[in-house]
Amino acid sequence: MSGIAALAPFRTRSFRFQWPADLCTAWALEMETLILGWYVLTESGSVVLLTVFGALQFVGTLLSPMLGVQADRLGLRRVLAAMRLSYALFAAVILFLAATHRLDPVWVLIVSALCGLVRPTDIGLRSALVGATVPPAHLTAAMGISRTTMDSAKVGGALAGTGFMALFGMTTAYCIITGLHIAGALLTLMTDDTPGARRGNSSSASAPVAASPWRDLKEGMTYIWQTPRLLAAMSLAALVNLTAFPFTTGLMPYIAKDVFHLDQQGLGWLVASFAVGALIGSILVSLLGPVLRAGRTMLIASVAWYVFLLAFAFSTHPMLAMVLLACAGMAQSLSMLPLSLILLRTSDVRFRGRIMGVRMMAIYPLPLGLLLTGALIPRIGYQWTAISLVSSGLVLTLLLASTWRQDLIDRNAVSNSR
Repeated sequence: MSGIAALAPFRTRSFRFQWPADLCTAWALEMETLILGWYVLTESGSVVLLTVFGALQFVGTLLSPMLGVQADRLGLRRVLAAMRLSYALFAAVILFLAATHRLDPVWVLIVSALCGLVRPTDIGLRSALVGATVPPAHLTAAMGISRTTMDSAKVGGALAGTGFMALFGMTTAYCIITGLHIAGALLTLMTDDTPGARRGNSSSASAPVAASPWRDLKEGMTYIWQTPRLLAAMSLAALVNLTAFPFTTGLMPYIAKDVFHLDQQGLGWLVASFAVGALIGSILVSLLGPVLRAGRTMLIASVAWYVFLLAFAFSTHPMLAMVLLACAGMAQSLSMLPLSLILLRTSDVRFRGRIMGVRMMAIYPLPLGLLLTGALIPRIGYQWTAISLVSSGLVLTLLLASTWRQDLIDRNAVSNSR
């Protein structure tokens, strides 16, 4: 029965189109990240340039709150579809440059910077669209199922991307990537478009539309600041992006090539290992979501995530590293999915787009963390860099749990309601 309940979100027509749309987009973005990251590292031979490339994927995090405001005003579907059409355009530029033999690391960085202006908002808006269209009773299961699109992309997309690149070259790989982006945009257009319509109490629904998007943004930021559980969740999101995510995202090509001495296929297996664990975690949330206490689960899983990353930093054998990455991936899903549930399930529905936009702004520490690791690794080495950042993240997570214990740990806290 639990398996049937986990599939209940597919009864919603919009979700039946959104899930494959998110899947196509996630696969394409994951393939791009690994292919271009490996290309920059091998062509330049510089870990600093690799971390710059990784940081550029998230330059738009500061724009995410404003894109969230526009999504509240114009409709989540329209803004999300426009963003995904832009991904197809940027992929087509890389395809043209590769086909005409004009591609070099500088062009990759330029296109990545342009795409990075909008890309970070995608995760937040797709979650907001799920929250706006799926009935509240099915929201937890829907969030878990939705997350599988990203996790499966890190498995299949990682292996397919590195495989196509190794076998057929950049041009063929980018033909597939461009096609996936176009499919994702078209399927997004087939989801429900309900600008201004939100499920929730009538007082929120009847609230007047603010005259200025900046006023909308200010209202959303004030609401988060004055709601302790939301502020705590945003703080944790910023912390893990600074101290945990860099080692399983932008730095992975360096770790595969220079730490474990693997080839491009080995990179795919490392990334896929983390993603397999994340996929298992997403499935667990979709199955067990109704009985999970989101605040407690988020904190416990975050601590476990850091512990597994510390063990990964000490590992020297690729197979052991893959096992530890799988465990870290599962803990990551069990942490970040409850975090999203707290933001969507316990907040005023009229702020949904803005809240998820600000959630994406919490990704901004990730490029800072990548640049920091890029500066530290040549000086103190990879292992000491990893130990320093991950240990700091673990200590600060425990401090955060202590500071907001009444809002995140207390059994009767809103964040722990079932």
